[in-house]
Amino acid sequence: MRAVIQRVSSCEVVVAEKSITRIDQGLIVLLGIEIGDDQQKVDILAKKIANLRIFCDVQEKMNLSVKDIQGKAIIVSQFTLMADTRKGNRPSFIRAADPKIASPLVDYFVNALQSHGVETSSGEFGAHMLVKIHNDGPVTILLEV
Repeated sequence: MRAVIQRVSSCEVVVAEKSITRIDQGLIVLLGIEIGDDQQKVDILAKKIANLRIFCDVQEKMNLSVKDIQGKAIIVSQFTLMADTRKGNRPSFIRAADPKIASPLVDYFVNALQSHGVETSSGEFGAHMLVKIHNDGPVTILLEV
């Protein structure tokens, strides 16, 4: 399981020219589910993200979590995070979990992050999404479980 976390000043997900979710200050989490991932890994990752101190305090030091600032999060499923580009020029996505497994795990992740006190919404699994990210910093963290 891989997650690209970006600290944002705002973020919006658009599907078929309709905004489906939007936040101001908080996190966008691009989430890749691979074969073998399970709810235990989701729980570990959700706890880590909820408590990740990447927001600035009054001294401009990254000491605050998304919970501390009462920020929100958007989760966007992104199987392309599982790309293997070691051979050739066309990525292989063989490590990406089947949608029948990945979709429920993404939903479980949203609920897990909410259980840690972070108001969380998501994109639309399997849809072509336009993700408008205003990266703040820029701060981008890659986590793997």
